[in-house]
Amino acid sequence: MKVKVIGAGLAGVEAAYYLANRGVKVQLYDIKPNAFTPAHKSKDFAELVCSNSLKSSDVYGNAAGLLKEEMRRLGSVTMVAAEIAKVPAGGALAVNREEFSRYITDKIKSHPDIECVSEEIKKVPQDGYALIATGPLTTADFAKDLQKLAGALYFYDASAPIIAADSIDMEHAFVGDRYNRGDGDHINCPMTKDEYIAFYDALISAERATLHEFEKAEVFEGCMPVEIMAARGRDTLRFGPLKPVGLDDPKTGRWAYATLQLRKEDKAGTTYNMVGFQTNLKFPEQKRVFSMIPALKNAEFLRYGVMHRNTFINSPEALNPDYSFKTRPDLFIAGQITGVEGYVESAGSGLLAAIYLERKLSGKPQVIISENTILGALSKYITTPNKNFQPMNANFGILPPIDVRDKKDKKRIAAERSLAAVEQFISEIS
Repeated sequence: MKVKVIGAGLAGVEAAYYLANRGVKVQLYDIKPNAFTPAHKSKDFAELVCSNSLKSSDVYGNAAGLLKEEMRRLGSVTMVAAEIAKVPAGGALAVNREEFSRYITDKIKSHPDIECVSEEIKKVPQDGYALIATGPLTTADFAKDLQKLAGALYFYDASAPIIAADSIDMEHAFVGDRYNRGDGDHINCPMTKDEYIAFYDALISAERATLHEFEKAEVFEGCMPVEIMAARGRDTLRFGPLKPVGLDDPKTGRWAYATLQLRKEDKAGTTYNMVGFQTNLKFPEQKRVFSMIPALKNAEFLRYGVMHRNTFINSPEALNPDYSFKTRPDLFIAGQITGVEGYVESAGSGLLAAIYLERKLSGKPQVIISENTILGALSKYITTPNKNFQPMNANFGILPPIDVRDKKDKKRIAAERSLAAVEQFISEIS
């Protein structure tokens, strides 16, 4: 039995690898390297666009960390690649993007049961088992055809600039992690009150790309452009990406009025990204405004931030809990196009969809993972009726409630409950 997997992003490669490791012949279709979406540049699969961070590593105190542990236990290739390509990032799991994608690409292309086809699929397969993982930047023709089956919605998100390390003015910066939780993996760029106010005023008046279209768009909170966030109020950034809390400036022994953090893009620390500074400003404006931060006055921008439109389907109306279509039980879909938001969330949905698809192919009774897990809670969220459906990323709020007052205890208990449910799921599908 052959299965077509359409799209070699995080969800697609995760699904293809799981299926192939269980004897399913996979044809993996992707437009690369013959063509690229507006946001993609690399010929490799599983390309990370917005950031090199996979978020927190804290299994028992953070939903993103818990999600990663759930996936490790289920044999995720994304988690293996992340461990191999990781770069220092304090309490987060960040990776060298090129190394991460290259590892996954090599695994996929060398697998005897995966045939990689560089071809743009323009229509939804009409027969046979298939898994759609075309991502939020699905090509226009395929998106148009998919919309007939599933409906389509959209939002906008953005990526942050990347800076050359040797162009950072360390006279106005210091190395360290928030509350010293790390090994000095960030460069911190403090600002005084006057410096911040001047920067803020320049930021909110700077010229944006595709301004009129963007003003009418839906924006995903997790990747909101910094200039839009700033427009909510003068101190919004000081409680967000410029939060100085826990960052002691060695020159003063105190927290600055505002502090930008820079995070390593590679293990050698030759490039850094501006944490939380996704933006839709025009490139010359990014250079002008961001260079007002004292440590970045001579910054060399290796890549400017960009914004792109992301498509997702109306999953609550279209999908079953196993990621198959209600009207086409032989057709599955996974990734950000379903409304799960985030790198790891996308890969996780691909892994789950593949597990469910393999069971269906083998004639085994379907077993749905518990909603007590982050994986299960996300899949329940996107398949539950919701008139105001919007993308969702990993968080403890989507898990069934726990009657415990202490917040730390509640998260720990939720994590323990989740991992027990994952082990139960593994025993059921083995």
